[in-house]
Amino acid sequence: MTTLRDGARAPSSPFPVLPLRNGVLFPGAVIALPIGRERSVALVRTLSKGDVIGVLTQKDRNLGDPAESDLYRLGTFARVVETGRLPSGDMKLVIEGVGRMHLGRIVRRDPFWLAEGEVAAETSESSEEAKLFARALFDQVRELGRGIENSIEPSLAEEDPGLFADRVSALLGLTSDKDMRVLEALDVVERLRIVAGFVIEQKSLSEVKRKIEQDVRREIGNHQREAILREQLRAIKKELGEEGSDDETGKLRERLEKANLPEEARAVADRELKRLEALSPQQAEYNVIRTYLDWIAELPWTERADAKDDIDAVGKKLDEDHYGLGDVKRRILEHIAVLKLMGTAKGSILCLAGPPGVGKTSIGQSIADATGRPFVRIALGGVRDEAEIRGHRRTYVAALPGRIIHGMKKAKVKNPVVLLDEIDKLAVGWAGNPEAALLEVLDPEQNKTFQDHYLELPFDLSEALFVCTANDLGTLSAPLRDRLEIIEVPGYTPDEKAQIARRHLIPKQLAAHGIPEGTLTITDDALRAIVRDYTREAGVRQLEREIKKLCRALSLEVARAKDEKPNLHVEESDLGKYLGKVKFFAEVAERTASAGVATGMAWTPVGGDILFIETSRMPGRGRVEITGQLGDVMKESAKAALSYVKSHAAELGVDASKLEEEDLHIHVPAGAVPKDGPSAGVTMFTALTSLLSSRRVRSDTAMTGECTLRGRVLPVGGIKAKVMAAHRAGIKRVILPQKNARDVEEVPEEVRSSLTFVFAEDMSQVIHAALEDRPADEETVPLGSDAETSGEVRAVH
Repeated sequence: MTTLRDGARAPSSPFPVLPLRNGVLFPGAVIALPIGRERSVALVRTLSKGDVIGVLTQKDRNLGDPAESDLYRLGTFARVVETGRLPSGDMKLVIEGVGRMHLGRIVRRDPFWLAEGEVAAETSESSEEAKLFARALFDQVRELGRGIENSIEPSLAEEDPGLFADRVSALLGLTSDKDMRVLEALDVVERLRIVAGFVIEQKSLSEVKRKIEQDVRREIGNHQREAILREQLRAIKKELGEEGSDDETGKLRERLEKANLPEEARAVADRELKRLEALSPQQAEYNVIRTYLDWIAELPWTERADAKDDIDAVGKKLDEDHYGLGDVKRRILEHIAVLKLMGTAKGSILCLAGPPGVGKTSIGQSIADATGRPFVRIALGGVRDEAEIRGHRRTYVAALPGRIIHGMKKAKVKNPVVLLDEIDKLAVGWAGNPEAALLEVLDPEQNKTFQDHYLELPFDLSEALFVCTANDLGTLSAPLRDRLEIIEVPGYTPDEKAQIARRHLIPKQLAAHGIPEGTLTITDDALRAIVRDYTREAGVRQLEREIKKLCRALSLEVARAKDEKPNLHVEESDLGKYLGKVKFFAEVAERTASAGVATGMAWTPVGGDILFIETSRMPGRGRVEITGQLGDVMKESAKAALSYVKSHAAELGVDASKLEEEDLHIHVPAGAVPKDGPSAGVTMFTALTSLLSSRRVRSDTAMTGECTLRGRVLPVGGIKAKVMAAHRAGIKRVILPQKNARDVEEVPEEVRSSLTFVFAEDMSQVIHAALEDRPADEETVPLGSDAETSGEVRAVH
């Protein structure tokens, strides 16, 4: 066994090996290591104070489980000084390097590494040449001026030149690659030469750093001198009366003069100009003030667009851009007529509310085009910071005005059409409520003196025509809704969709796909089939996608055609080839084929929809299970429905004695979609009565309404959207509360004429109108027997 430094003895082979991720252990050095890797932990658990192990350095520190080829072959024998645990709970190992080691081979990897190896013998360690080099290296270390010499005993250079070189290398803080060069140098003289080279390199880097610091100080001095000279030049110009005549401040002053600022804004601008002239362009505040004055100069304080108030021209433009929407267009024309008669833009704020894809945003653009005003669209979806509306105060770095002032700057006039898009999608964040910030913007009594936090000046917004869009007004706060003139934008009927496709969507997509005009002919039956079988929405956005898909397929035929102008003709039978399989079916008859299933109508922010309420019974103890991710209101409606059925069992033809022997299950499909609201009460009553009396619900009938425990049918909202959704789904009869009869007048005539309306005040009337007289062939509706419904809703109202 070979003796190492300080009396330590090299272990006999095989001996434990500890790989280091980073760093090199030199003989004579003591290091503390956190131990975390599984093999290393297993090794440390077997060690005691005084044990000697091998330590090797990884070539790549990022490897969590290195192989033998990933380790340097030369390492260090280390004696264990201490083992323990860190405050974090990880194991700790303190070791001291006692000699160089040459790795033979790894003989075992688990549970920790065992290796064969031998002591790496050093040469020339006591020669006079080595001592001479060590003394020269000590002098170089003192010249480096980093205090390294204070950590080394001067006598070490004479007594042990090799250990002296190792100690200097460890204190220099070199990279692992450079430290390994020193460790692998077994000839002490060569090792001293390598370390001396590193010391000289460190001295050169220190000199370069010192020179850079001197240059920086000199540059700062030059800036200060330049600032003093500029201040003297400004004083000379002031004495000569040439102040601001040919510099940027003078140009900014001219722009502010042309802006025709109000008195208060003029006073603030003059004050900030004086501050700007007293500052050097190199000062940070100079650019802050300059940017602020630029914004004041760019805003349209008095500029107005030459707005047209020709009612007929506005109506013509709306008719050209949008088919149908007669009530919406009339409300817009009434609004513009009021503005014309009053001679001022002060008035209510329009809010277009309706499902997606019905043209709310494009209506705002049409109003701007018809009146000759610039159009500014401000997207509010997802905005959660109040400063997005009112701006940041100038005390913040990189502060800017809010979106309202940005929009006015972009419009360059003070009376544009400003579209606040998706106002119902505002979010509340930690930085304030942006909806509350809109209260001043959208209040005709307050927005004449709107103050942005950045400007801190009143800006007149009263002449701007604000148009808001929203899908769901229920998310708006009461104060904000109170400031809005609500205009309901309904969904389109199938015929209206076909006309929109014929007049607007098809010409637009033909031009977008390079198909020559007059090349394509689409029959009316084909258009109606696209609307009926490939879309089921309130708007026309999906319809436009289907037409776009059709045009892409046709453009391929046009590109392949040898004729310069091929003749393309699309009939209903061709749609499968171009658009694929039919996406929607009239599934109501199939879903209601068994007793216990009723078709309801629902309102959602994206338009009306239908939903199926399914019930089933099975042997049990009279328990009721309600599923489908329903809210509390819908669950209470289900319980009230069951109570009503039990209390009127004889009238409804229900055997009440069996209710204590059977469990009931009420389910609303699309279980992943949250649902709530009272308007499904009538549908639940009907479904339960159908199940327990074994009478099917008429497959052509849908219903809505709230029901009391006594069976009274109460009115609900969203009748127009619900009825149109039922019409799209192929429903022929609709059961509504009696008090909702007046709401049917809002339904388009085309839809009204194709439906039969039944108005009910009591559940007995609903049951009579909804259920078939003949009992169903089967009494129960097995759960899971139907495919997933297409009537996915977010909420039921």
